Amino acid sequence: MADDILRIRTPIGIDYTWSSGPGSVVYMRGLENGKLIGRRCPDCELVYFPPRNGICPRCGVLLAAEVEVGPRGTITTFCVVNVPFLGQTIKIPYVAATILLDGADIGMQHLIQECEAADVRMGMRVEPVWKDKSEWTPSLENILYYKPTGEPDADFDVYARHL
Repeated sequence: MADDILRIRTPIGIDYTWSSGPGSVVYMRGLENGKLIGRRCPDCELVYFPPRNGICPRCGVLLAAEVEVGPRGTITTFCVVNVPFLGQTIKIPYVAATILLDGADIGMQHLIQECEAADVRMGMRVEPVWKDKSEWTPSLENILYYKPTGEPDADFDVYARHL
């Protein structure tokens, strides 16, 4: 007869080593210097931030020109999070949003802070809050979160095709 072990707890972890590759090097170096650098497709002229793998998913060609975008942007969609999780450091409710940075054609995800979750809306103009420069690395984590700029909301037509 088998032993009486019904369950076993064992910690499991996976360590990842990530290589940025040529498509992301400029983007990551830009973040290290407080700049948001995307890349433009030479065919459709869309600007991707982050530039992902260096290839336009629409045209299948290598992204070309480097384009500085943002740092301000417009909230296109968002989610109010009310569910706590282990190790949470953000007070709930909080907002995770898709932000269309000025000059970019693809939205990026980030947190919205310094306002009530109930006050966040589509079209709201936001700007980044950066970590102390002494802590910057080649990572989007250099931006702690985005906060409202106080500017008037963007017209729906400005971001409608980015939903």
